[in-house]
Amino acid sequence: MLLFASTASSQTLLVLGDSLSAGYQMPANKSWPSLLPQILAQQSQPTTVINASISGDTSGNGLARLPQLLAQYQPDIVLIELGANDGLRGFHPKILRNNLTQMITLIKEMGSQPLLMQIEIPPNYGKRYNELFRNTYPTLSQSLNVPLLPFFLIEIIVQPQLMMKDGLHPTAQAQPLIAQFMAQQLSPYLNKETIQ
Repeated sequence: MLLFASTASSQTLLVLGDSLSAGYQMPANKSWPSLLPQILAQQSQPTTVINASISGDTSGNGLARLPQLLAQYQPDIVLIELGANDGLRGFHPKILRNNLTQMITLIKEMGSQPLLMQIEIPPNYGKRYNELFRNTYPTLSQSLNVPLLPFFLIEIIVQPQLMMKDGLHPTAQAQPLIAQFMAQQLSPYLNKETIQ
């Protein structure tokens, strides 16, 4: 289910993510992408946010859905928040890298700005796998000249009261904090509203 959250705006942000952005086990209107437009409007950066995140999606799922989303919404900016499920399922980082590369290429071909979010996975997958997984993002950012945004749970995950019992998903209470963090991170890539 796609959720639109918008104000009168001239720019559109598509969030292509998984359960971390879909509002896992909470009403969709409580998810951070739903809270983002109000914050951006206060920053004179009115933005329509299309939350195309689906719980459980891998990078492969996102790649499969992306062409239709780009054609339908023609977003100015696409935030790719994918990879956690690839990591949790132990997919080889090469699969992740190839899928992310194809997504970034498609977004650029449509004339949109891709933004890539760093994804972290729990340490129990072993040091070598974790390093290969983690390094996929800065490597792609550099080689494809795509901005890399920090993992939005980096300050949330160390606060148990803001995480669900599974230790993987942020609570509804954490969503406004994530929205504020993301507004700061996205601000440099959004147009400022010009007042005549």
